[in-house]
This record gives sequence, C-alpha cells and structure tokens, in this order.
Amino acid sequence: MKNLLNTILFFTGAILLLCSCNKNYLDQPPKDRLDADQFFNTATDLEVYTNDFYDMLPDYHLYDATYGLSTSDDVVSLIEPAQITGTRLVPVQRGSGGWAWSNLRAINFFFQNYQKCPDEAARIKYGAIARFFRAYFYFDKVKTFGDVPWYSKVLEAGDADLYKARDPRTEVMDSVLADINNAVANLSAEVQVNKITKYTALLLKARICLHEGTFRKYHTELNLQSSAEKWLQDAADAAGQLISSGAYKLFTTGGAAAAYRTLFARSDQDATETILAKDYNPTFAHHTLSYLMTSPTSGSWGATKDFVNGFLMADGSRFTDIAGHDTLGFYAEMQRRDPRLTQIVAGPGFTVYGETAVEPVNLNITTTGYRVIKALATRDQWGASSAYNDIILFRYAEALLINAEAKAELGTLTQADLDNTINKLRSRAGMPPANLVHDNGNPDTYLGAEYPNVAGANKGIILEIRRERRIEMFNEGLRWDDLMRWKDGKKLEQPMLGIYFSRLGAFDFNNDGKPDVYLYDGDASGAPAGVATKINIRQRPLTNGTSGNFYPYRNKIQFQEPKDYYYPIPLEELTLNKSLVQNPGW
Repeated sequence: MKNLLNTILFFTGAILLLCSCNKNYLDQPPKDRLDADQFFNTATDLEVYTNDFYDMLPDYHLYDATYGLSTSDDVVSLIEPAQITGTRLVPVQRGSGGWAWSNLRAINFFFQNYQKCPDEAARIKYGAIARFFRAYFYFDKVKTFGDVPWYSKVLEAGDADLYKARDPRTEVMDSVLADINNAVANLSAEVQVNKITKYTALLLKARICLHEGTFRKYHTELNLQSSAEKWLQDAADAAGQLISSGAYKLFTTGGAAAAYRTLFARSDQDATETILAKDYNPTFAHHTLSYLMTSPTSGSWGATKDFVNGFLMADGSRFTDIAGHDTLGFYAEMQRRDPRLTQIVAGPGFTVYGETAVEPVNLNITTTGYRVIKALATRDQWGASSAYNDIILFRYAEALLINAEAKAELGTLTQADLDNTINKLRSRAGMPPANLVHDNGNPDTYLGAEYPNVAGANKGIILEIRRERRIEMFNEGLRWDDLMRWKDGKKLEQPMLGIYFSRLGAFDFNNDGKPDVYLYDGDASGAPAGVATKINIRQRPLTNGTSGNFYPYRNKIQFQEPKDYYYPIPLEELTLNKSLVQNPGW
C-alpha cells in the first residue's frame, strides 16, 4: 500500500551512480527510457513499479465533504462547493479539472516493458494489478467526462494519437471491463487489507458495472438502454461471487449500538469487513479528517435534514409517515430510530469515541446542527494532521448493496436475495428486515419524490435499497456518483436544511433538564447560565425568520441537465487538440 522505500533508494542510487560516472549527466537519455533498460527484469522490479500505482487511490479526502469525493446532498460544509451550487467554471489550464493523463502513461509504460521479466507468475500477477488500476483510471474518466480517448500505449511526441478525438463511451467501457476481468481472473484470492487482490477487483468490477448499467438505464438520451441489462447482470454476478466466497463478513463488534461507529473510528482496520484500506499510523502517516469534523473554521460539516429523515424508526416504520415529523425538535426526532443514525451524527448524550462522559452540545462546529461523527477518531486525533485512523476504501457492505440493487433493477430480486444482502446490514444495526412484497406494495412516497425516475413493479424495493445505500455508505465518496447514475441531479436543487427550531430561546438537547442551546436575535443577554452553544440567527438564519430550519446554503442551487452530469474539458486542451469537442452546455 505504501510507496516502498526501495523505490526511492533504487532511483536515487541510479541517479547518483550516473552522476559520478559521467559528467555529462544532463545529456543522458530520458529517465523513462534509461529505467526501462535497467528495470522490469525481476519480480521485485514489477512489484516496486506497481506499488506506485496505489497513489491513484484516494486518501482521507474520500470522506471530505468540501473538496473531496463526498461532496453531495448528504453533508453541508462551511464552504459551498461549486459542483453543489451549480457554479463550476470551465478550467483553462491544460491537464486541470480532472483531464490529466500522467497516471495512464505510467501504467501503459509498465505494459510496454513488463514482458522483459522472465518470471511468468510475476508478469501475470503484476500485469493484473496494472489492469486493475487502468480500469480504475478510465472508470473515473468516463464518470467525469463521458466519452474520452482510449490509450493503450505510451504516447511520444509526434504521435498522431495525441490529437485524436474522444472514443465512444461504449468502446471505452468495453475496454475497462476487459481490464477488470483480467484482474479478477489473475489476482490471487488473498485477504489483504492494504493490497489489491481478487476480492478488491471483484468489488471494483461490481461497482463499475452497477454504475454503467444504471447510467445506461436511466440516461435514456444515450439510447443505450438495451445494453444496460448486461452490465447490471455483471454487477450482480461480481458482487455475488464476492459474497459467496465467504472471505468477508460484516463487522459486528460492539453490537447494534456501536459496531457501525467502531468500524470507522478505530485506528487500525482488519480484514473482517474491510477489503482495502489506506494505512495510517501515529509514527509515520497522519491525516486531518477528525480536524475537519471538529474545527469551527475549516470543515464544520453538518448532515442534512433530508438525510436524517431517511432513517427508519426502530420498529421498521417510516419516520416520514409520522404527522409533523419535519417540525419535531432535535431530542424528539432522535428517539427510537435506526441505531446507525446516532453513530453517524451526534445524538443526545453523545460521547467521544473512547470516552464515557457526555460531550457538551456544540452546534458551532456543524453547519446544520447535525454534527457528523462517522470516522471521528479519539480526541487526541482532532488536531490538524493529527489523525491516524485507517481510511476504508472498499468494504464488504458495498457488495451486499450492489448485489441487491442490480437484481432489483433487473427485476430478478427475491426475498432470499434480500435476506442475503440488505437484511444482513439491517440485522447488524438491530433493525427489522425488509420485505419484498410489502415494500413493493407500499412504495415510500417521501423517497418517491426524491427519486422520480423510479417506476414499475419493483419501485418500492428499489427505493428501499436506495435508502439503505445512502445510510450505510454515508460520506464514503459514492453519493454524488449515485445521483449522477440515477439521473437525479435535480435532487441537489432541494434545499439542504438543518435542525428545526420552533422558536427562539433555550433548548434542552439531552433531555436532562439543562439547556444546551440558546437561539437569539442580536442580543444573548437572556441566555441561561451554562448553555454550551449560543447562536445568533442574524449570522445563522432560520428558514422562517424566528423559527424553522438552519439554512446554510442560502444561494439558490441550480442543476442544469444534461450539462451538469459531466465536467468540462479545459480550454487549452480544446485549443491544442482540434478533434476534441466540449461537453454539452459548457
């Protein structure tokens, strides 16, 4: 998982040796050609080279709701991200805005040279790892831009393909599928938390195929609906193969009230549920995720009211079916809910991970009042660049969700499938199981309004699977992609609200007889003694003036279809390559 010290020592030593032997070092051939002459000859060479590919994977920014991959309608940050507000601009500089290809060149350079190694087993293994990363690279490009040029070779100056047009999405994704199939077939079935294995490849394949299948199904303007079923079946099969392997199970330590939170907050991951994680350690690698959750001036993340509304009651009934659910106070709305709710956001009586004392209510570090605590580590890790809890990149729960969703979209989902997937997740949380007949016979109208493109006999269970996916995979970098593949970008235009307050004055968030929060209009002199949080509504307005919900993103959000389902190509790229055509609307 790490960039091995061997990599640094090898290249540094090679450079020093050349410099000492030849005063005309700057006249030597380009570094990649020089390395190819001396490298790619042993299994160790191939391992060292492919270890650098791991830098393509996300770090803690996977969970970053401001600048990272978790920007979505689930979390409101202190800064309004441009992709949420609909104010993205066309980048100018070549290679910016995601249109960068250096990682692909490194991968293709490997393929150009790795056959020199006489060790066949090593060629197969590390060739499969390289194909995993090429599939990962191109999957990201297609999600971002749609059609993109496919390159399977190293491009040199003067190569006509430098200025080729974009290849059709269908051709690129067929090549992506071929690469990930190669990785699945040739990687070993090992359980390794920090290394790419067959299981990692199976989950990536399932993720890729689910995305492509649903994108083709719901984006009818592409005229690719006829091929959607094949992708959905591949998604179900890949996830099913991972499930049936028995290599992983859900992490349940601590029971329904603690297991979900512990899975992310603990310092070191194990291979119970975690398939691949980014390794951090107090002695050599830190990140700043916990700081972003606790700093009033940096992250201040807050979960949205809409997200909180999606959690079922503890008996399996719908919270949104309760009359007046949107005007319940904080303490009331947190009672008798899915236990994951207070393992994702701080509830009444919140305690810091690893501590027992109730933490004072602090709404000054959360934009919406719903303080995000998923993956919040022990208190000693709250400083800038002080956290060292591992970051989960791939986990078994996603395979359960993919298998269920793909089969539901195909119309082949059975109650046995639900029991083997979604209901295992609900069981881990101590929740009643989903029932196929009941849910299809009684679709949730609240969710139906959020996802208007869902229709048909399986509408009810598809909505329930989407509920489960949003809750279970909260802030793990998938929500934006979900909205895009479901063609539900307009969901972002719905106001992203926070906690509801019926009036100004003091509020008891813990129901212990002591006020915790005081809302006032310019003058806080009436605040009771001991109140932990005082909020001036002139600085943090409510939707109805002196009552209503926190409304952090007060600028009207606009999502333009089809424009905002894709990112724009930088202007310099269009100038240099006349064969490229900008994405629609940009």
